Amino acid sequence: MSDASRLCSLIDEYLRPYTEPQAAVVSLTKENEKAILIALSKVVKEIQLWTRKIDRFSDDGKKVESPYSSACSCSCSAHSENDHCLAKIVANLVVLLTFDSQYVRHLAGNAISFVSKFLAASEGEWDRFIHFLCVCMELAIANALSYPSVTSTTEAEDSNHDSLNLYAAVNPRLKKADLSTVAGIIQVLRNILKYLKQDADDHLLEMFLDSVDSCLSNVRWDLLDEIYEGRNRGTQKSSSADASYLRNINGLEPRVMFLGMFLQLLCSLVDQLDFMEAASVSIDKHPIHLKIVNLVPKFLHWCLGKQGEYADACIPRYFRHKLLVLMIRLSSQIHLKCSILVSWLQLLYTYFQELLWQPITQPESCQDQCLEGSPFLLSVSDVEMRALHSRHIQRQAIFLFIKYSFSLISPKADNDKQCECITPNSGLTLTSDLDCCCRKEGLLALYKWFQGHLLAETFLDHELYFERCITFTSSFLQLFLHEDDMLFKMLLQLLGVPFLPEQQGKGNFQDVEEDTLFHLSNLFNPIHLFHLFLLELHYDHQVLLDYLISKDTGISCAEYLLRCDA
Repeated sequence: MSDASRLCSLIDEYLRPYTEPQAAVVSLTKENEKAILIALSKVVKEIQLWTRKIDRFSDDGKKVESPYSSACSCSCSAHSENDHCLAKIVANLVVLLTFDSQYVRHLAGNAISFVSKFLAASEGEWDRFIHFLCVCMELAIANALSYPSVTSTTEAEDSNHDSLNLYAAVNPRLKKADLSTVAGIIQVLRNILKYLKQDADDHLLEMFLDSVDSCLSNVRWDLLDEIYEGRNRGTQKSSSADASYLRNINGLEPRVMFLGMFLQLLCSLVDQLDFMEAASVSIDKHPIHLKIVNLVPKFLHWCLGKQGEYADACIPRYFRHKLLVLMIRLSSQIHLKCSILVSWLQLLYTYFQELLWQPITQPESCQDQCLEGSPFLLSVSDVEMRALHSRHIQRQAIFLFIKYSFSLISPKADNDKQCECITPNSGLTLTSDLDCCCRKEGLLALYKWFQGHLLAETFLDHELYFERCITFTSSFLQLFLHEDDMLFKMLLQLLGVPFLPEQQGKGNFQDVEEDTLFHLSNLFNPIHLFHLFLLELHYDHQVLLDYLISKDTGISCAEYLLRCDA
């Protein structure tokens, strides 16, 4: 008896009364909820027992048999039995995610995760199970957005009807699926991804990525634009609207929960890809990278409004943080084309402009002196708490701004030989020919940013110019000292500052007044940065040692010190 058939029999025995099509439309009573939770608990415990036995006896090559030896009730032929059983397993568990009970949905999600672990341990067609689960997510999104799914129209022409088995089994019972159902499936996928990272099984990971990549390709993301644009148009920037939107967030409104779960999954996917690359696993440049890159502008729009109008009170700061984390991870893993760099630079202006222009020199909150959970935090006002979060997001936004700008002006940038340096009065716009203007975009972005943070007289006063450059550099460094991991990423980034040749730096001051590279060379001089860094540490070698032995900063700190020494 196959593993899929055993699972199918087990789930049938305990859950059939609650997973039939007619059961899904009946309102859930307290008695039914209790019965379903008990049945799910029994299923989970039995699957956990099977998995532990497999782990225990796998070295001996023994086959672990289940007491459930009866034939699967799906009455399949031997050739297609496994796929029919897997389709029925996924259908019977996913349908529970549509129930109006957070406890049932939570336990059903756990059951799906344990089924995945069991199939992975027993080598029982785990890839087909993950594929079916992703097809379910497609169907749930299609039903939530009221459009015909790709699965129902394209796979009918395929000689392999496995997914159609699932479609016939689950689609009628997902008619009432909403975005909270989709969020439940996404959470399950993220939990599966977590234990794949623990097991470090690159073969399973690649199959997982292939299935998720296929799912992302089939979703009609344009229909989500309509949903979130409707929300944005209906929410005006008034106190009553803010309060209403915050109540929705606190109540886990389906659209908000969907966005939060999906952002977590995308961040986990990109983080996992980074982990595998660090382990020298050859899955670099998986197509899912490009899918996620293309989704970034959409998520910014869905989460933060059309022009970033929901930047503070009425949009969770969590979204801003997670979106910046996603962009940081993507930009550190893959070489983004100039057109994407320019586009993302514009996205930073649109959604994080107030953070980019926010003064770098600000008094830090008194919370910085308190441990998390300290009773002293009770005296910290909400305003101070928001300021602390704002500083964290400001660091992320500025880090990305510097990274994108440097990438555009770097000699490694695409078609760099065709580009020439510009002055701020060149009138360059995003509609210019990107093949030759990427370098110009980076220079112009940096110049405007310098102008926003430095007084105009800084560029005119010869005597105070270099003194003010040091003051700015010191403030810039202090901004990042409060986050060690980001500090060394920024310091390493600044080591790549393109400098003017020595003879240019000695020319007439007025001639280089508008030369962005000249200001860049003086504001982020690596020698000055290194000495200011040591000064901020009070030349305490013990602090440097702490950085070096830290699992979070050790590698980047060592790299920075070695490159400075070189």
